[in-house]
Amino acid sequence: MRVVRLPLFLLSIYAISVLSMAAPAAAQSPNPDIDIQCSPSNIPIDVYPGSTRVGITYCTATNPTGYSETVRITITSGGLAFAGPGSVTVGATSSITFEVTVRGDLRMPETTRVVSIAGTVETFNGAPNPNPVQKTANVMVVVKQFSRLQVEASEPFKQLRPKVDYYFEFKVYNQGNALDKFNIEVANRDELEEAGFQISLPLISTEIDAQAPAQKVNVLTRTPKIQGWTDNYYQLQFKATSDFSVRTEGIPNYQTQMVTVYVRGVYLPGFEIIPTLSMFALAAAVAYRRSDDDVEQIEKLADVDN
Repeated sequence: MRVVRLPLFLLSIYAISVLSMAAPAAAQSPNPDIDIQCSPSNIPIDVYPGSTRVGITYCTATNPTGYSETVRITITSGGLAFAGPGSVTVGATSSITFEVTVRGDLRMPETTRVVSIAGTVETFNGAPNPNPVQKTANVMVVVKQFSRLQVEASEPFKQLRPKVDYYFEFKVYNQGNALDKFNIEVANRDELEEAGFQISLPLISTEIDAQAPAQKVNVLTRTPKIQGWTDNYYQLQFKATSDFSVRTEGIPNYQTQMVTVYVRGVYLPGFEIIPTLSMFALAAAVAYRRSDDDVEQIEKLADVDN
């Protein structure tokens, strides 16, 4: 009985050892194969002037077979410039990591692009692959919005009389890469109102598309009505601020444009100098005409008497 048990025991040990050696071999793919995984799967890119405009992802090609493989790498970048290897060699049951770089255009619009990184086994153990199958990993490239603006004054200098209304026109340009709202204000409004100005802003904010024509913004001002003679210079500071920069970028992006206002002339309560002078001139003209009519009438009477 013992003689029978010993061969059975030895046979069992042999079977277990064979199965344990066959298990790893069974895990290997019998056909050429490759797997592609990339991280990060979302790549943010800044495209504002002065930025690198570059994003990077790292891709790992894993070979589950017992063959050494040459893998062709194909990158579809959605119109973005890119850099990456054309092919990689991956040893049996091993992996290799490679870098894929994408680059955006300067000031390109805010957008999202899909970049595909595909791997195809061309050869295994030096032999051509008779049945190449492409494996693909996709990553999202996010072109980030940035804020930028420009402000112009239609009239950098203006001379006005006391107590007159005037519209100052300013132009606001959105030089960012997406729709933005711009908040409008007169930065030194309190100072001007203390000096006697009256300020009115018909528009306190405006939305402008990226790279669109300028949005015109008016500031209505009434010059001071200080009694007597006025001969003073003032600065009106027009300010536009990107709302996106305040909400998202953390630092307000604004621009200020100054206009010099020269107020010169006389203001007397109840006595407007120009209208009064105009009335004097009209009265003088009427009086002169009447004088001419009287002279002509006298001459006619003299002729009748003769």
